Amino acid sequence: MGKKRIIGQTKEESLKESKKLEERIAESGSKSVKQRFDQGRAYIRVTYNNTMISITDVKGNLVAWSTAGALGFSGPKKATPFAASKVVAVIAEKVSKTGPKNIEVFVNGVGGGRDSSVRSLANQGFNILSIKDITPIPHNGPRPKKPRRI
Repeated sequence: MGKKRIIGQTKEESLKESKKLEERIAESGSKSVKQRFDQGRAYIRVTYNNTMISITDVKGNLVAWSTAGALGFSGPKKATPFAASKVVAVIAEKVSKTGPKNIEVFVNGVGGGRDSSVRSLANQGFNILSIKDITPIPHNGPRPKKPRRI
């Protein structure tokens, strides 16, 4: 069966409309087209349980991501410096064709792979422009407990 036509519409008119619709879909941008770009950002989230790294362009659009769990590390091995370096190697392979080469690094969290992930980024050929720690720090902490009444 073909595409449905609106009542009172000729076959030629419906074909023209379907072609226009296909052109609009094609113009809206397919995700298979990859653009090369020179500068980007690397977000490294290191927890006690996992290591997550994502690469974005300057606008914040995600280019590539990987985690230690996605690579097959399980349990406490996901938070090791070795796992963090392997995650960086996978990320470098993913973005080798599209870029970026110049990156700003944002590190978040307190885990074992903080230093090794940044070092691995430098060893993989990325030019690190800046390193910023964005780990949240409590300014005043939680509300204290009420005094004990005896």
